[in-house]
Amino acid sequence: MDWDEFAGGHLDAAHEVLTVLRPRIEAVAAGLAERLRNGGKLLICGNGGSAADAQHLAAELVNRFLLERKPYAAVALTTDSSVLTSIANDYAFEWVFAKQVEALGRKGDVLLAISTSGQAPNVCAAVDAARQAGLWTIGLCGGGGGRLAGMTDEVLCVASTSVTARIQEGHGMMIHAICQLVEEMLVEDV
Repeated sequence: MDWDEFAGGHLDAAHEVLTVLRPRIEAVAAGLAERLRNGGKLLICGNGGSAADAQHLAAELVNRFLLERKPYAAVALTTDSSVLTSIANDYAFEWVFAKQVEALGRKGDVLLAISTSGQAPNVCAAVDAARQAGLWTIGLCGGGGGRLAGMTDEVLCVASTSVTARIQEGHGMMIHAICQLVEEMLVEDV
């Protein structure tokens, strides 16, 4: 393994998140905080490592991140195996998130859709369903952003790389930044 190349990929992704994407991350956190304050909820979806990121983000918001505070409404659409498998079996895997968005999403809610390539058909279908239901949509993607980058209201794209692992590391940094910012913005509501 070339450790310099390995480190360079990490540093490029971290630099992009901490500098280039910072204003967009702050805007996304402010929009999310406002919707949570007004009774909205966050729905989150993604596949594979992005599914794990969805669950991680939901856990940090429902329980706590850095501050002792009231729980915030967040649901990872990746966790109910009975719902996921029934939709995949009766319809197609492409609809596993969209049907949950149709069932759970309401105007004033937020969908955060995660796809490292920006091309996941089930994630893009969820965004379509969210937009039809009047949800605010946020995309986390990488590389060129794929289809997802052009269909969400806000996009946070780790464009400096198309290496899935580096994109996921950038997404992890953004998720933690969003959690911390939301907590700080809503601390007066404790």
